[in-house]
Amino acid sequence: METLERIQPNRQVMVFILMVFFSQALAEPIRYSVMEETESGFFVAHLTKDLGLEIGELAARSARVVSDDDKQRLQLDRQTGDLLLREKLDREELCGPIEPCVLHFQVFLETPVQFFEGELSIQDVNDHSPVFPTGEMLLKIPENSQPGTLFPLKLAQDLDVGSNGLQKYTISPNSHFHVLTRNHSEGKKYPDLVQDKPLDREEQPEFSLTLTALDGGSPPKSGTITVRILIMDVNDNAPEFVHTPYEVQVLENNPLDSPVLSVSARDVDAGNFGSVSYGLFQASDEIKQTFSINEVTGEIRLTKKLDFEQIKSYHVEIEAIDGGGLSGKGTVFIDVVDVNDNAPELTISSLISSVPENAPETVVSIFRIRDRDSGDNGKMICSIPDNLPFLLKPTFKNFYTLVTERPLDRESQAEYNITITVTDLGTPRLKTQHNITVTVSDVNDNAPAFSQAAYTLRVRENNSPALHIGSVSATDRDSGANAQVTYSLLPPQDPQLPLASLVSINADNGQLFALRSLDFEALRAFEFRVGAADRGSPALSSQALVRVLVVDDNDNSPFVLYPLQNGSAPCTELVPRAAEAGYLVTKVVAVDGDSGQNAWLSYQLLKATEPGLFGVWAHSGEVRTARLLSERDAVKHRLVVLVKDNGEPPLSASVTLHVLLVDGFSQPYLPLPDAAAAEARADPLTVYLVVALASVSSLFLFSVLVFVAVRLCRRSRAASGGGCSVPEGPFPGHLVDVSGAGTLSHSYQYDVCLTGVPRTALPSSCKLKSVVTRNLPAVTRELPSLSMPGALGADPLHYS
Repeated sequence: METLERIQPNRQVMVFILMVFFSQALAEPIRYSVMEETESGFFVAHLTKDLGLEIGELAARSARVVSDDDKQRLQLDRQTGDLLLREKLDREELCGPIEPCVLHFQVFLETPVQFFEGELSIQDVNDHSPVFPTGEMLLKIPENSQPGTLFPLKLAQDLDVGSNGLQKYTISPNSHFHVLTRNHSEGKKYPDLVQDKPLDREEQPEFSLTLTALDGGSPPKSGTITVRILIMDVNDNAPEFVHTPYEVQVLENNPLDSPVLSVSARDVDAGNFGSVSYGLFQASDEIKQTFSINEVTGEIRLTKKLDFEQIKSYHVEIEAIDGGGLSGKGTVFIDVVDVNDNAPELTISSLISSVPENAPETVVSIFRIRDRDSGDNGKMICSIPDNLPFLLKPTFKNFYTLVTERPLDRESQAEYNITITVTDLGTPRLKTQHNITVTVSDVNDNAPAFSQAAYTLRVRENNSPALHIGSVSATDRDSGANAQVTYSLLPPQDPQLPLASLVSINADNGQLFALRSLDFEALRAFEFRVGAADRGSPALSSQALVRVLVVDDNDNSPFVLYPLQNGSAPCTELVPRAAEAGYLVTKVVAVDGDSGQNAWLSYQLLKATEPGLFGVWAHSGEVRTARLLSERDAVKHRLVVLVKDNGEPPLSASVTLHVLLVDGFSQPYLPLPDAAAAEARADPLTVYLVVALASVSSLFLFSVLVFVAVRLCRRSRAASGGGCSVPEGPFPGHLVDVSGAGTLSHSYQYDVCLTGVPRTALPSSCKLKSVVTRNLPAVTRELPSLSMPGALGADPLHYS
């Protein structure tokens, strides 16, 4: 079986409907004729014009010419539309004695599929002479033969047909015989020798004549054979077959040398004239090769395999010859019985090995099936497995199309192995299978998918530039360029975020890099979106959220808010000598720009004028007296407090406190020379602050004193009608009271007595209470340049 030229894969989608195919097939075939022995390349017809098509339509629709016998004797020039001979045609080889000799072919076009029937009639030329099977034949005629008796002669064969075939016979001139040409029912012409006058063996025992066979060509061609005639003694009874004609049926799969049948003839003569021998009479080469007959028994045997598909019946002429040379003729009709010995054949006409996914009904292949048997043995069933998304559709005669049943999905299955099975209905059933591999080509129908919808990355601050901080990953279920993923940063939703200067992404592998050093105190976290796009057409993409958390590093030392350390005069804290142990002297307030444990601060007393007199609470920074004060304690004390964070390694800062022990808050406080010098060097901001605080305090204190003095004077007049009286009593002990919480009381109280007498003459019981309160937040508001992130603490600091 010769396979048709495969069609290169294409992605064209063709929709086939059975009724469309038949409606598009021509009812009447197109007919052409050509003389045999015409050279290859001979122009037969212009198909574009004959089929009513447009110029170039044959090429556009991939036209093909297919012959019934699978041999490509014709070729089609798609560009010009010319139908040409591919090879020189021999009518005798193609059709033998059959007339007319017609070569059937089909022209089919794709997109859409359309079929045209065609017939090419091959005209005979006189290229063969009549030929006799042998160069000489012997004819025995009894001498008592009567004039007018017919004697059959050997038949000449001419492979040409019609007028070019064998037309008549002639014999060399003589006085005893002439030739009569007879027409057989099968169209063959047989020569008979006709006796013209009585024979006399004693006068002439033998004749040698030349028999000539002439055809009807122009000029005619001829063939000759020598006929030797022997005049025999009288044998007046010829053999006769018992049954004639004989009819027999033979299975085509009978083995060689198997008997077909036995024939029998009788001769009433006696002796040698009554003995009969059998033989084939005027048998063709095909019959001589296929059958043999036993000369003695008359048994006919098979000498060549039978093939019902080539020859369905044989007409065998036999003869029986007696010893005197007389013969009798008989006929044997042998019918070949078909058996299912030919498996179905499948010929691929068109094949698309790659089908795009998601395409609707797509033609994968066009093929033809054939079974050379007949009857039920030649009926066929074509099928494919049921679990495949493909369908078989009959189109034209025995042509089928294999189409997709539904759109294919390459991601589910990228390749299909389709087995086309063709089974006949004979007994036993024979089948043919043909495997087709169909690859599903990828279409960009899957967007890249990130492994996570959101990524959280942590980066320690103060990182080096171009540091790899993490990666994002996306996969695409497509293949080839459709699966190649490219990563990019998407514009941030916050227009204030300088994303392009913060991070970059590797477009090929999704690795993220920090472009510059990050500062936790400036930017603690930021988020952005990354995109993943494939390289398909059109490209598909997806997004993922990336959140970057900047991890704090201990890169900020503690900063002391109070007392201020700005190079001005040191802050001096006043402590009454009557203060008890645990008396709150002051509170060191510090903050750390870091976070977490890096901002956990602890306090400790690093240096002191008198160790053991003061202590610092580790977590609050409160400076308190560690014991009761005595007269032996120095008046001036210098304390150095260390503030340390909890980072690794820890960072620290120190602050110096000056403490002055006084007998009471009413005792005037004169700054020491060194303090005055320090105050002189204070910066203008501190001077302004001190002046403002002093002015506000003085104004408030003056107002309170006036208010209290007026009230006391009025009460004194009401009681005695005289001047102002001063109450007597000891100096209240609560003036130096320390609250149970261990902090300074919310106000310092002063007892003042207004009188016209000198201060030393005032009784200790004369009291004037005033309250002055000043909180630390006011200080921080006055010094905005020193404010730092973080809380100052819950406890306010009070100054008096």
